[in-house]
Amino acid sequence: MVTPSPSTTGSTLRILLIEDNDISRQLMSDFLIDSGYDVVAMAEVSSFPTVMTQFAPNLILLDLKLPDVDGYQILQDLQQTPHWQQIPVIVVSAFAFEADRNRALELGAKQYLVKPIKLSELTQAIAVEAACLAV
Repeated sequence: MVTPSPSTTGSTLRILLIEDNDISRQLMSDFLIDSGYDVVAMAEVSSFPTVMTQFAPNLILLDLKLPDVDGYQILQDLQQTPHWQQIPVIVVSAFAFEADRNRALELGAKQYLVKPIKLSELTQAIAVEAACLAV
């Protein structure tokens, strides 16, 4: 079992959570904060560039179905911005088709979790990416 590590090189891991469902966003945000992570949660991405610059996340949790833009566009934007390309993205989506998963991974997502997810599964996915960041 992978033990969660809320830090990378001694500092708190900063997670940007992009999830439009209020209940899911609040649940994941509360859980991550209780686990020791620094979290900014967004329901829509209108302020995405500002949040990326000011918060400077180490990791992004991304839903694909959002009200103002689809998550695939966010993945493309991340890949087209040099200082954002290295930020690992874990997609957390209700899209369960293999084509959706493949497209997200091709666009740079590191992992793809299908909702509903177990919090232990989320913690493990974050721990894997945090370990890669610490190297």
